[in-house]
Amino acid sequence: MGFFNFFSKEKKETLDKGLERTKQGVFSKLARAIAGKSKIDDEILDNLEEVFITSDVGVETTLKIIERIEKRVARDKYVNSSELNSLLCEEITDLLAENNNESSLPDFTVPADHQPHVIMVVGVNGVGKTTTIGKLASQFKKAGNKVVLGAADTFRAAAIEQLDVWGERAGVPVIKQKLGSDPASVAYDTLQSAKATGANVVIIDTAGRLHNKKGLMDELTKIRNVMQKVVPDAPHEVLLVLDGSTGQNAFEQARQFVAATSVNELAITKLDGTAKGGVVIGISDQFRIPVKYIGLGEGIDDLQVFHKKEFVESLFGNAG
Repeated sequence: MGFFNFFSKEKKETLDKGLERTKQGVFSKLARAIAGKSKIDDEILDNLEEVFITSDVGVETTLKIIERIEKRVARDKYVNSSELNSLLCEEITDLLAENNNESSLPDFTVPADHQPHVIMVVGVNGVGKTTTIGKLASQFKKAGNKVVLGAADTFRAAAIEQLDVWGERAGVPVIKQKLGSDPASVAYDTLQSAKATGANVVIIDTAGRLHNKKGLMDELTKIRNVMQKVVPDAPHEVLLVLDGSTGQNAFEQARQFVAATSVNELAITKLDGTAKGGVVIGISDQFRIPVKYIGLGEGIDDLQVFHKKEFVESLFGNAG
């Protein structure tokens, strides 16, 4: 049994706290952008453009937001600058809603026809990939699922050891082989184990190399093909983990991985330690790939399913 998808007080507090540095940065820039202005005019729009670009929203998404604000101002004739935050909330939420669909399922539950539900996790080393897997395992287990992890990043001893630690913390088994083993073999064993034990969620870690895109693509394709011998439609999710604190570098990593493999979900981590949380808006818009999870702290529970409306309201809805 999963939990209903209401946004609890605890989740909101975690989200607000995790985005505090971004909020402070954005709000201070917004305050300067509208200083001394009673209505939204061309100068404010120019200043807004600079606010979003310097907050790592990205140029293309920034221009879309400015265009939406311009149309709103033209339609409503007079828009007071004090209404800017609520206006931004509405327009950015609508923009993201056009590009991404949120699951109708409760958080951390899986479709009934996916038994087991297989998530293959990709991303470069250092973005918080293995940590994210551990947190996912914990959250899926708390939602009533039986979870198995697969240590298919066999090129780094530290990756296997780290996944072991997270598996222990989350209270879920980790299927592994020795260092240097065939990653596809580990994935195969993990799915076999999941089926044998009745696990309904499988999360597969993969190597975080991007220096050779063809090699990466070949390896991930092999893992996918081998898994499909056990679960024909696996993986159901290819989850790309990105470090939100790297700002525009996260965009570039997303471009390269999307080109190399069939990414269909994104997780953006380390948002609590950065003022670059605007990157979530830009990446959500630009890649037309849903941001599924956001990381808001070091704790095992500090990983949330991304809900667009609550995220945007946390950034823009509480300014004075």
